[in-house]
Amino acid sequence: MPPTELTRQLWLLRHAEAKQDSTLQDFDRPLHQRGVEEAEKMGAWMRQQHLLPDLWLSSPARRAMSTAGLVCGQLAADEQAIQIDQRLYFKGIGAIKAMLAELPKTNRCVLLVGHNPDFELLLAGLHASGQLAERVGVAFPTATLARFAMPEEWHGLTRGCAELLAITSPANL
Repeated sequence: MPPTELTRQLWLLRHAEAKQDSTLQDFDRPLHQRGVEEAEKMGAWMRQQHLLPDLWLSSPARRAMSTAGLVCGQLAADEQAIQIDQRLYFKGIGAIKAMLAELPKTNRCVLLVGHNPDFELLLAGLHASGQLAERVGVAFPTATLARFAMPEEWHGLTRGCAELLAITSPANL
């Protein structure tokens, strides 16, 4: 269901599968071919569901930016709309919440593209349900999209403040 004027939403998209390459710094790891396919599949599904965020924020890591770009391409959205924020690269959920607190009220639907463990921790903290682990599985898989209905304000996010709308992974599509 696409976001409406009355619903503020936060979407967390974990980057797609990256290559394991010991010759590269973690920051510079590209997507594996399977990751490219995951990102394109998720983007195509989002297009079918009419899911288009009004703000795109990505980790600066290569695999996150590539994931955001591939999803953006599937949605026929302008890749220039993707904003890079350093706080999405392993800075912790406090940094992510601080970033969200800076957003204006006009942003109704925000997509974050980033990494575990920060996204797993944020997911669990926003939802605060013991059943969440069963819905997500052991980990928050690559290229998985979690969508939350959020409070009216982006600042002051507390444990359990959001309603989990859906978790979708490429494996389920």
